[in-house]
Amino acid sequence: MNDPGTDKAISEATKAKNLNVQPGQDDGMSKDRAKREKQRRDYQDPSLWWFASTGCPLIAGTFGPLANAFSICALVRGWRVYIADGQTESTGDRINDPPWALAINALSLASALAANSALLLNMSRRLRFKIAQPISVIGFFVAGILLVADLSAFAASPTYHIPLDDPAAPANRHALTSAYYYGIQAAAIYLIISALMSLTAWGAWKNHFEGGFRLTMAQRTLMLQTMSFVFYLLIGALIFSRIEGWEFLDAVYWADLTLLTIGLGSDFAPSTHLGRSLLFFFAIGGIIIIGLVIGSIRTLVLDRGKRKISARIMEKKRLRAIRSINPQKQEIKVSRFATMHFDNDNMDVSSRRQLEFAVMRSVQDHADRDRKWMALLLSTTAAFGLWVLGALVFSHSERPQQWSYFNAMYFSYTCLITVGYGDFYPQSNSGRAFFVFWTLLAIPTLTILISDMSDTVVAAFSDLTVWIGSLTVLPDERGFKATLKSFLRQFASGHIDANEFNKDTPPGILGEFANPRHNIPAPASSDLSSDITDRLAAHLEEEEINDAATNTEGDILERDVRFYHLVLAREIRTLMRDLNASPPKRYTWQEWEYYLRLMDNADPNGDGSDADLEEKHLVPAPLRQSSTIAAFKQARAERTYSWLGEQSPLLSWRSETEWILERLGVTLERELLWRRKGGKRGRPPVGMKEVMAGRKEKESASGSGSGSASREEVV
Repeated sequence: MNDPGTDKAISEATKAKNLNVQPGQDDGMSKDRAKREKQRRDYQDPSLWWFASTGCPLIAGTFGPLANAFSICALVRGWRVYIADGQTESTGDRINDPPWALAINALSLASALAANSALLLNMSRRLRFKIAQPISVIGFFVAGILLVADLSAFAASPTYHIPLDDPAAPANRHALTSAYYYGIQAAAIYLIISALMSLTAWGAWKNHFEGGFRLTMAQRTLMLQTMSFVFYLLIGALIFSRIEGWEFLDAVYWADLTLLTIGLGSDFAPSTHLGRSLLFFFAIGGIIIIGLVIGSIRTLVLDRGKRKISARIMEKKRLRAIRSINPQKQEIKVSRFATMHFDNDNMDVSSRRQLEFAVMRSVQDHADRDRKWMALLLSTTAAFGLWVLGALVFSHSERPQQWSYFNAMYFSYTCLITVGYGDFYPQSNSGRAFFVFWTLLAIPTLTILISDMSDTVVAAFSDLTVWIGSLTVLPDERGFKATLKSFLRQFASGHIDANEFNKDTPPGILGEFANPRHNIPAPASSDLSSDITDRLAAHLEEEEINDAATNTEGDILERDVRFYHLVLAREIRTLMRDLNASPPKRYTWQEWEYYLRLMDNADPNGDGSDADLEEKHLVPAPLRQSSTIAAFKQARAERTYSWLGEQSPLLSWRSETEWILERLGVTLERELLWRRKGGKRGRPPVGMKEVMAGRKEKESASGSGSGSASREEVV
């Protein structure tokens, strides 16, 4: 009897002997397993630390360049104007700022540029996280504090530091320019980014994630795209301010109106021939850049966020389903309105696996649906808040123009949908500065809203249109009644799919979903075996099957191993076609069982040696009272397999095709490694022997059926 501490070493030595390698030698498999396990943990990490490692850098990279642009706007123009008779605050004469104010403003901009540069180098992996992150946090914080101090010192003086004997000293003779309000916006953004970067640094310091941003290369380009847009906006404003004789900040306001296609047209418009000519190129270039930014927000930010949120919701629903197992009633509550039944006494291994698979599929569907509508609710709330709060600011800033709150809401709405009638437009310095920030903030907000609507409301209207068409101008070939039954069946199940309207339904007005506590029918094990045999036979020509049936001499094991390798290679090639499927392909239970059979259905952490093969064909434990969360977590340790376990392939951060493809690739690599190192291979999980046995069963069944039919004819 071995000591407990030596069992593992003996096992490793035995495996190494079988593979003809030295004990402890890494064949690359352990690194792959460690990488997959890390990716799985990252995918199921709490949302806070995902936000800290991914969301915070994306927000900082998007709004950091924008804050730098606002700092430049706050520096290039004085913060005070003198309003003479017949002038307004937007047309007043400039008053030079005190030197100390300019110095503080310049120091703030320099600190922010250093922080933004460190952030950019950090994202591009040109500067280590431990060096770049403190520079970014401190730089943005110092920039914000300096601007706050500068702005506060200005506002502390009743006359904004204008001498009392100056003609501009009376309150009605001076006003703050847009530059001052750009400074307020820049300071707020700097402090927010500093707080977000501090959260990222805290998470890395506490080892909630590895030091560094969890951003793909495509996500890192979002900061470059934002910087390009901001640079393009400022350069365009500078050029047109020279051509049209506008103030630079007024030109920034006009450029924002133009590139966002709002075009109020009542306050600023090019009047020179050169300005109108350059508008052709300036507008189209800016619209293209905005399109790139919107595309990045949609594909790089939203898609990653959707997968993360879906994973968290799915995990909660999975745990809730496990807790809801009722052994007395023998049922599992998948969601508030969906319950599945099981019968342990009459369920074989195949039926039990299929039930677990069906429960996990239902958990997936409900989690995806909840995620879509929750995302729509949040994005709608954000867009509504942007509308009403923006209107509140405009109603106060444009009070001298006699704007009511309703007028401000009307103006905000027409700007958000880019109608821009021009009957209302901001004329105050504070209103124009806020308008630029507000409209730029609307880009990600409305992009997210439209994306969420396309997944829910738009999809529902599309399905409704298809259904109405199937009842009227495009009737189903089975008629109105069959289409109506199909719709009622899906409505009762809580999921309506236009692609399912033409499928047959069981008798009854609601079909199999008439009872919401429906059971999942389980096919017989023989049906599953027959399906697997048919799929294996598809890889062989008729001549090969006949050859194998007649030729019983030779190394049958070697023949089966070669056939197994052939099936693996061909299935990998087949799966490659599904990689780019949109939406990602979801496989049936029978398909999953087939692929798991090819993978040997063994411990995913095993290296495939003979010792592992002796423990293959793992089966799920019966659903019982002890099937708690802890029991499911220990499923692998107890050598049981469960679709509801935390290692379930359906919980993977990858698509199902990617998961299967990677495992089949690892399996084929392992097989070829054995052959290269001369390892001894037991009988593979599939072989030509099974194909021939299945063929004989079919021939026998066919012969029996023909004999019965002949006897009936004689009678």
